[in-house]
Amino acid sequence: MTDPQIAIMMLALFIVIVLLGFPIAFTLVAMGLGFGYYAYWDPSRMHSIFDNRIFDLFVQNTFSVMSNDILVAVPLFLFMGYVVERANIVDRLFFSIRLAARKVPGSMALAALATCSLFATATGIIGAVVTLMGLLALPAMLKAGYETKYAAGVICAGGCLGILIPPSIMLIVYSAIAELSPVRLYAAAMFPGLLLAGMYMVYVVGRAYFNPSLAPSPKEEDVPPTGKIVLQLFTSFVPLFLLIMSVLGAILFGIATPAEAAGVGSAGGLLLALAYRSLTWERLKEAVYLTARTSAMVCWLFVGSWTFASVFSYLGGHDIIKNWVLSMQMTPVEFLILAQTIIFLLGWPLEWTEIIIIFVPIFLPMLADFKIDPLFFGILVALNLQTSFLTPPMAMAAYYLKGVAPKHVELIDIFKGIMPYLGIVILCMVLLYNFPGIALWLPTYFFG
Repeated sequence: MTDPQIAIMMLALFIVIVLLGFPIAFTLVAMGLGFGYYAYWDPSRMHSIFDNRIFDLFVQNTFSVMSNDILVAVPLFLFMGYVVERANIVDRLFFSIRLAARKVPGSMALAALATCSLFATATGIIGAVVTLMGLLALPAMLKAGYETKYAAGVICAGGCLGILIPPSIMLIVYSAIAELSPVRLYAAAMFPGLLLAGMYMVYVVGRAYFNPSLAPSPKEEDVPPTGKIVLQLFTSFVPLFLLIMSVLGAILFGIATPAEAAGVGSAGGLLLALAYRSLTWERLKEAVYLTARTSAMVCWLFVGSWTFASVFSYLGGHDIIKNWVLSMQMTPVEFLILAQTIIFLLGWPLEWTEIIIIFVPIFLPMLADFKIDPLFFGILVALNLQTSFLTPPMAMAAYYLKGVAPKHVELIDIFKGIMPYLGIVILCMVLLYNFPGIALWLPTYFFG
């Protein structure tokens, strides 16, 4: 076999092993070292079995990842999210927003979406948002007479917004891979994220307006006085909103780097938890542990993927794929559709981390040939990855929700509930294709 054929076999074997359930990071490391040992084999330098350049490459990649300034923001944003998650802020937020929006059709669903959007912005951890909102909002909506499919779809779709809305962990990871400014990526993601959340809300309110049986209005006797509602909204919504806006504002206006803003956000999360009297030693210890575990997973995914990608490229794998794509003589729009379709299909068996770190770098070198802005491509990928959590049969958001939902809530009902949101995501992508300024205007305005 030729080296390029071995490279393609390496990629196919990786997908098969992942589908069998082996850990992604260590599979990447093992395959990178194994195939790299063959790729860099040089008998003239062999004095022992460890005289192979693949080990030097692995050490260099490990050092590069651990010393990457951009990735410093990842554990800090994760810590901020885990602290906010454990500070009992979300239940106050959901309760106050649903009372404030009580006269709007589907008020509880709208409150769940608003809470998901704000909480997803603070955490960026999809599983945490869907699980917590499944415990908090789903029973409340079902008790109020909401249709199961309608309620489940709202929570699953809203919980995935953290992939796109800044400060997104996914955008930090993409910026490190594509060697882009995370600040520009955050600016580019603002309007698409708000657009998608807004389209979700229009759909939720519209369905409840035309079919009131889906979402019964609350009884007036269950509504507290207006003054109490305003006080609850002020004490729950305003502090978290100010924390998020201060972090994003510091980044977008150039006052602080993402890592510095994330550090301030982490301190702000601790102060919020302290103010709500929910900062205990056990909760703090748990937040630190979860942050360390998730950060280690991301870092080792980077180490493994960079080693894997280096060997794959050295064997000629990237050239084969690039020449195959260029031979089709596609237009830029056709290339974007092909790339996004492949990413959409990969979202069924794989998490967003594997897609971003392993497969997106295959497309990045081709963007220059099609004159596509990598910033614009990254926002399309972030939008597309919403579908990886919402597409049956591997919709992870549905499984997160099923794990905490009441026993009578069937998985098929959750699947049916999230299908309309898939259509909304695709519609949002079509709008972005036709009006790139939705993503590119803000970073151009701020940074030229």
